[in-house]
Amino acid sequence: MADVSGADRPPGPGGGPAPSDLVGVVLAAGAGTRLAPLTRLRPKALCPVGASPLVDHALARIAPQVADVAVNVHHGRLLMEAHLTRAGAPVRPHLSVEPGQARGTAGALGLLRGWIAGRAVLVTNADAYLPADLTDLVGGWDGERVRLLCVEDPERGDFGPLRYCGAALLPWPLVAVLGEEPAGLYEVMWRAEAEAGRLDLVTHDGPFVDCGTVADYLAANLDASGGEPVIGEGARLGHGCEVVRSVVWGDAEVAPGERLVDAVRAGGTTVLVRGVDAAGAG
Repeated sequence: MADVSGADRPPGPGGGPAPSDLVGVVLAAGAGTRLAPLTRLRPKALCPVGASPLVDHALARIAPQVADVAVNVHHGRLLMEAHLTRAGAPVRPHLSVEPGQARGTAGALGLLRGWIAGRAVLVTNADAYLPADLTDLVGGWDGERVRLLCVEDPERGDFGPLRYCGAALLPWPLVAVLGEEPAGLYEVMWRAEAEAGRLDLVTHDGPFVDCGTVADYLAANLDASGGEPVIGEGARLGHGCEVVRSVVWGDAEVAPGERLVDAVRAGGTTVLVRGVDAAGAG
């Protein structure tokens, strides 16, 4: 990772906030409509990449950097609550249940202001496949400016050629004024900070996939496995079947002699995807 904005500023005092002054929030309340039909079977945040659901990857990504972690839930609430409070979970987060309607990325934090209680926030998207150590993102942060992790993506850039990739540091004064109504962080915070020249953008040169579609979800799994098929625990593989560049959930079956290529099979649902491989990550 390399800082590509604000390079003329001295580093923040003490190398950034102490862990006790930083909390984590995993955003996991989305409906995942673009990831249908998989999200008709389970919430997007519980769709597995490799052996673990996306939300577990997100928790593992930020937990080492913070004192406490919260996860917001709305769509698939009961399944999410059961998973996050299960016995033996490596991280037991605070659950922020969003009543009525999902609050978006900004409203989710507004609803959590009482829990955040004056601390800075490391926020990450549950649907981001981002196998990254966030130490470099957090280290040296001055605690005063918004800092976003980005990848170079000129075609889909949010800030010139840089595209936000699902991890951000937010100072408390900017979080403190967020409302609880549905709203997005870009619209109510990041755009104004960028226009005022107060946005730090840090580039990530490793893999990243926004798992918004089935094609992207398959690409994330193939990147995680090095291009090998991903077979969930409990999946039933018939004699003589062949699974190529595909994901088979643990509740699914591949029939004897069947050849499954470039596909995601979940339960009794199969989605075929063309032109996706491990190189699709990024």
